[in-house]
Amino acid sequence: MTGFGKSEIAIDGRKLRVEIKTVNHRFLDINIREPRFMMFLEEDVRKFLKQSLNRGRVEVFINYSSERADAKKVITDMSLLNAYLNAAKEICDKTGVEDDLTVSQLMRLPDAVTYEDENSDQDALRELLFTNLKAAIKELSDAREKEGAQLKKDVYERLDTILSYVETISGKEHVIVDEYKKKLHDRIADILDGAEVDEQKLAQEVAFYADRCNITEELVRLRSHVKQMKASGEQTTPQGRNMDFIVQELNREFNTIGSKTQDAEILKMVIAGKGEVEKIREQIQNIE
Repeated sequence: MTGFGKSEIAIDGRKLRVEIKTVNHRFLDINIREPRFMMFLEEDVRKFLKQSLNRGRVEVFINYSSERADAKKVITDMSLLNAYLNAAKEICDKTGVEDDLTVSQLMRLPDAVTYEDENSDQDALRELLFTNLKAAIKELSDAREKEGAQLKKDVYERLDTILSYVETISGKEHVIVDEYKKKLHDRIADILDGAEVDEQKLAQEVAFYADRCNITEELVRLRSHVKQMKASGEQTTPQGRNMDFIVQELNREFNTIGSKTQDAEILKMVIAGKGEVEKIREQIQNIE
C-alpha cells in the first residue's frame, strides 16, 4: 500500500527531518538514507519500522543540520602533511626550484585537512530521530488507512457485483438441462427422419448430461468465497495473502462453470465475473 509521512523538528540547535515513503511490494524491503555519522542508529530504525509495517518497499530519508557552535570539527592529518613537505623538499633539492609552500596551500592539498560534523551527543540524536520517526509513521499510517478504506469500498462493491452474476447464473441453471434436452431430441428426431424417439435412452442421456454440467457446488463455493473475502476485510491483522488465495479460488470456480456449459448468457456472466475478480486481484496487491 502506498503512503507518505514526514516530520521535521529542531531542538537545541539541531534540526532533523524524516521522510518515509512506501509502495506496494510482496515483502518488507527497507532502504534507509542517512548521514554517515548517524549510521550507528540504522539497525534501531529498522527494528522500529518493522513494528509498524508488515509489507511494502519502504524508503526512509533522514536529513540533519546543526547551528551549534560545536557542529563542525576540523581534522588535520599531520602524517600526510609531513609527507607532502618531505616531497616538496625533495623536489627543491633535486631541481633547485624555490619552495613557496604556504599554510593556506598546504590546507588545500587533498585530504590534508577534513571537516566533519561533530555530533558526539548520541543520546540527543537518538531522541530527535525517533521523535521524528514516530510523527512520520503516524502521518504515513493515517494516509494508508484512508487509502485502505477506499480500497475496501471498491473491493466490496465488486464482490456484490460478483454475487449478482452468481444469482443470474443460478437462475439459468435448470434452463441448461431443458435446452440440452430439447436440442438433443430435435437432433435425434432429425436423424431418425420421422421415426419414434426412444424416450428412455433420451432421458438417460439427459440425466448423464445434467450430472456432468451440474454447477450447484461451484455456485455455493462462489457465495462462500465472497463471504470469506468480506470477513477478511473486517480483520485488523494483515490479510493480503489470505485474500490473494480467495481470489484464486473465485477464479477457479468461474473457470469450472465456464467449462461445464455452452449457454451464451451464462458464459457472458462467467467472463464478466472473471473480469471483476481480476480487478479485485489488482486491488488486494496493495493490501498488507
